[in-house]
Amino acid sequence: MTSRLVLGCGSLAGDLVTALSERRDDLAVLAADENAVRTMREEGVAAETGDPTDPEALAMREAPETVAVATDDPERNVAAARAARTAFPDAFVFAYAGIEPDAGAVAALREVADRVVDPTTETTDYLVERVGERGVRTRKLASVLRDIEGTLAVVAHNNPDPDAIASAVALARIAGAVGCEAEVCYFGDISHQENRAFVNLLEFDLRTLEPGADLAEYGGVALVDHSRPGVNDGLPEDTAVDVVIDHHPPRYPVEARFVDLRSDVGATSTLVVDYLRQLGVTPDRAVATGLVFGIHVDTDAFTREVSPADFEAAAFLQPHADLGTLERIESPNMSVETLETIGKAIDNREHHGTVLVTGVGRISDRDALAQAADRLLDLEGVNVTFVHGISDGTVYVSARARGTDVDLGETLRDAFGQIGSAGGHADMAGAQISLGLLDEVESDDQGLAEVVHAVVADRFLETVESDTRRVVRDIYPDDFTGIEDLDAADLALGDITEDPDDGADEEPDAGAADDEQAADDEQGADDEQAADDEQGADSGEDDGD
Repeated sequence: MTSRLVLGCGSLAGDLVTALSERRDDLAVLAADENAVRTMREEGVAAETGDPTDPEALAMREAPETVAVATDDPERNVAAARAARTAFPDAFVFAYAGIEPDAGAVAALREVADRVVDPTTETTDYLVERVGERGVRTRKLASVLRDIEGTLAVVAHNNPDPDAIASAVALARIAGAVGCEAEVCYFGDISHQENRAFVNLLEFDLRTLEPGADLAEYGGVALVDHSRPGVNDGLPEDTAVDVVIDHHPPRYPVEARFVDLRSDVGATSTLVVDYLRQLGVTPDRAVATGLVFGIHVDTDAFTREVSPADFEAAAFLQPHADLGTLERIESPNMSVETLETIGKAIDNREHHGTVLVTGVGRISDRDALAQAADRLLDLEGVNVTFVHGISDGTVYVSARARGTDVDLGETLRDAFGQIGSAGGHADMAGAQISLGLLDEVESDDQGLAEVVHAVVADRFLETVESDTRRVVRDIYPDDFTGIEDLDAADLALGDITEDPDDGADEEPDAGAADDEQAADDEQGADDEQAADDEQGADSGEDDGD
């Protein structure tokens, strides 16, 4: 059976036949040029001599699924497309406009063909894409990477989540493609079971750094999925940064030679995919799989803050990704402690209207809090969950929201920003509060847990009842790519840097990371960033930006 029929023997027809050479058993060509037909036959193609503009000649053939009209003559293509539509009304007709087509020929083709390729338009679109905003941004990134002397340290945020890890690995691949050696680094731990499976199954080579590590051995530094050294990473605050790529724009200026801060996408992985496409870099199986999972996690399976660009990036990656590995990553074993923590959260829950608060006492795995917050949000009649636990002299909080006016990132910052660190997104956030002297008081765990619950739960509920918050937008224009693009008059630096909310949005490790991130964000990270950390709580989404 012939499922593809090519009409004509122009330059495009030859390219089509070559591209489809592996499936010649369902490919046929009908052309008027006897010499071209003879050549294709010698190459094993089912080519015949005939008039591709004759509806009767076409009607004598078995109906194909797809017809490609591909001569170089615009008027002949119009005639062939009309003949194909008459002979095969149910077929998909793809028509090439030909060389230097006039507007009338293109319009006529659009009336009968399902898809028309106009070389003039295609060339214009190609050039516009590469000389426009996207092209300028890509060329600037490549230029900065090529200028790095030595190895580039690509640093993910503390306790990195899948989006941070995949983005960092992909940026390292991009650096390699333009001649810059790179190494992916991070501070903290990868403790969430999905995150560990993610790194192990994809065999990513990551380097763990100790806080305050000397990066003198590196020729440059790139921050991925967070934007300021010393905030949600262990770098010294005065570290010179070459590249910043993050989808959580902060409220304060970011100093780096190249900056890409765009909040109109759901994941940093989406931003990095754009560079892969612009530079013509095809991701290998592991990188493609990692980026797909990074987007999946940060957008909560394409349901949270998702954009068309996220879908487009995933569609680009899908042919290169290993879906079987993705399934294995999403189904890791859950520890007994995590199940016990979720059980305690359920047993100790208190309902205050649609808000659920609960404490689980002492914990050793902070990721379990985020997973508990996610699970409890599935309960009927619950729109907000607030879960807290105690570990190493610190109270950790993880919160989630769904379909509510409450902005959790702002709410936690209001409630705990003065006594700890907090921040996050509108629907997921976290906080950290030091126990201080309470941790030294000789009391059983139950007594301490009750005291902590009385303080943090009441403070949270009072804040929720007293105010609601709206998301704050970023301060950067879409075409901003580095500090040299800003004029002093364009930024009220004093106002921005003195913002008390400065940096509560950083993200922690897949679950606990988020909550932790939120806390670190308060130390100077963004509110949104913290939220991301929270986001990955259940599936390693707590980035820890």
